[in-house]
Amino acid sequence: MATRRRAREVVLQMLYEADINPGREPESSLDFITRRMRGRKALAEFAQSLLRGTLLHRDKIDQELARYATHWSLSRMAVTDRNILRLGAYEILVGGTPGRVAINEAVDLARRYGDRNSARFVNGVLDKLLHSQPVAEKAKG
Repeated sequence: MATRRRAREVVLQMLYEADINPGREPESSLDFITRRMRGRKALAEFAQSLLRGTLLHRDKIDQELARYATHWSLSRMAVTDRNILRLGAYEILVGGTPGRVAINEAVDLARRYGDRNSARFVNGVLDKLLHSQPVAEKAKG
């Protein structure tokens, strides 16, 4: 069964790949998403939107994450954690997902794909990011 959580997992895979192998054609990533969503057009569009948006805003997102990842540079983070943070930050800053939902989804990804400290780390960084937003933005979460 495909869900938005599954869509985020697929996007995480594509973000991970883009991070370690930036030469992949964007069309092949979008085709991969479509296949993984097994014909669920709305979920494929949601996932494609997350991927495009996260990649498009990656520089801005990385600047924000660097501000709130105390004592951690992005280059020192585990690739999985870094990309979970990017996805969560995109959803908070640009994607329109309520902040708490974005954090909960990111923490669930970190529990599943990160190490034993990833969930706590992701939660802390994204919580700081969410609380740094103007009041109108926080109201969404």
